[in-house]
Amino acid sequence: MESLKIYLRLLSFLKPYWKRFIGALLLMMLVAVFGGISIGMILPFVNVIFTGGNLNTALLSNQHQGPNLSPQALGSVQTLVKQKILSFYAAQSPLVTLERICVSILIVYLLKGLFTYLLAITNASLEQSVVRDVRNKLYGHLHRLSLAFFHARKTGQIISRITNDVTLIRMSLSSGFLGALRDLMLVIVYAGIVVWINWRLAIVAFVVIPPIMIAVNRISQRLRRYSTRAQQKMADITSVLQETISGIRVVKAFGMEEFEKQKFFGYTQGYYKAFMKQQRAASLAPPMTEFLGATGALIVLWYGGKQVLGGKLLDPDWFLLFLAMMLSIIHPAKTLTHANARIQEGIAAAKRIFRWLDTQPDIEDSPGSVDIDTINDSIEFQNVSFKYDEEYVLRDVSFKVKKGQIVAIVGPSGAGKSTLVDLIPRFYDPSEGCIKVDGRDIRTITIRSLRRLMGIVTQETILFNDTVRNNIAYGLRDVPLAKIIEAAKAANAHDFISALPEGYETMIGDRGVRLSGGERQRIAIARAILKNPEVLIFDEATSSLDTESERLVQDAIQRLMRNRTNFVIAHRLSTITNADIILVIENGRIVESGRHADLLEAGRTYRRLYDLQFRDPAQSFHESQS
Repeated sequence: MESLKIYLRLLSFLKPYWKRFIGALLLMMLVAVFGGISIGMILPFVNVIFTGGNLNTALLSNQHQGPNLSPQALGSVQTLVKQKILSFYAAQSPLVTLERICVSILIVYLLKGLFTYLLAITNASLEQSVVRDVRNKLYGHLHRLSLAFFHARKTGQIISRITNDVTLIRMSLSSGFLGALRDLMLVIVYAGIVVWINWRLAIVAFVVIPPIMIAVNRISQRLRRYSTRAQQKMADITSVLQETISGIRVVKAFGMEEFEKQKFFGYTQGYYKAFMKQQRAASLAPPMTEFLGATGALIVLWYGGKQVLGGKLLDPDWFLLFLAMMLSIIHPAKTLTHANARIQEGIAAAKRIFRWLDTQPDIEDSPGSVDIDTINDSIEFQNVSFKYDEEYVLRDVSFKVKKGQIVAIVGPSGAGKSTLVDLIPRFYDPSEGCIKVDGRDIRTITIRSLRRLMGIVTQETILFNDTVRNNIAYGLRDVPLAKIIEAAKAANAHDFISALPEGYETMIGDRGVRLSGGERQRIAIARAILKNPEVLIFDEATSSLDTESERLVQDAIQRLMRNRTNFVIAHRLSTITNADIILVIENGRIVESGRHADLLEAGRTYRRLYDLQFRDPAQSFHESQS
């Protein structure tokens, strides 16, 4: 029942394209009808062969023997139909008769081919429209989810959902639902003709269907389980691949190539085993269907041939048509079993996708949220606590920052510094307490307007595989080049950008790989300058740079910080001596706060951190050896 609901939900994506879907159904009917007509052309053609091209002879013979056919087998109706067909093609010259039949066959196959082509194009349009909509909806929904969602999942797993799982949905629509409808109509048309020709013989032929359906149903259930496992294994491969490629410098630096290869080989072997189980289940349906179909065909041949030879049920030409229709049923019926397998795979993929689509964002605009255009007075933390799951990262944090002040946040690694600044733009919401802007709880302010006032420069600079110009102007539209250059100059970036092969139009590669760390950081600062935010958040922005790069970046930061409210996570304490407030965090609590000189004089945690960073290197070495 759950699987049916999931698949119906997937098919609901067809609603916007209902006109195209109706067109596809009409084309399916036409393909099925002309498929039946094309096989039905056997009747006049065989009679031409049997009579040496003289259909008038066949007509006379048919008129005399028609009443002798079994009424229960609708022989009189078949005789009438046969007379109509033969009289349509009958001519004085046998060659003219043959030409009429050949031209009719050509026209029938031409129309069948045309409708088949139009159906294929329409089905492709439908499936790709649905796939596009599902992929766009999933990608759009991911942007609404909080950082906690992404921190709990591997990048490769997310990529796999948008690529591999959506591809399985496409296959479940094309080879599954739409293909099943087409093949079902073919089966209905062919089966209808078979029953009409001789219902007793048709019952014998259709005896094989129940065993087929029972066997296929069992295989499909197993296939669904194996398909889910295989997709999970593929998500693991994608994740490992993404991690290894992005960290290839570290892999090579530590000589871990062989380790990474063996780890990757282990994942591919796991996928191989899962896929082979899935493939064995998927591959079992066609040969089983074919075997049962062949068994049924042999039964029909034996029973029908016996009746024809005894002159009881059918004329030989009707029996040939009956066999042709029965054999034609086998292929669409066999494809229907494939369709069920594809549908089951699609249901498994859709279930994973809908689980994410049903995940509600942790951070959303509350009802009645208002926009703000500026910060007039202050940003205040009031008894803020935050926890991941059940573990507190921040506890009872309270402080107030006036507009235009510089707040430095220091403390040992893991103290909760980054989490604290992540609460300001509402990447997370406090578990307890609140953060206020000008006395208003930020949860009553729209997320877009709040974040529009903020610029963030982190230790790990995120750049895109685009031009320098577009990276600096990221998030802004139609920015004149002159303003971009002005921002780059303020960030001490203009000189090195001008020296690039194509200047501001130079492609910088994935994550800015063609630039040095200091150059990437200065582009990030130029991006923040161009945005001109009121609040700046620096998360250890210079901690990983060499001395020369740090000097250039620090100079750009000092220029950027003017006339703004600044939150600075400081790795090097020498960069925050002029801060208005220094918050010292330890184990998620503020243990000290004040100015640089006052905290040094107090001689507590800040003094200890300062002494550790600025003690004499020779003394440090001596102490480590003793």
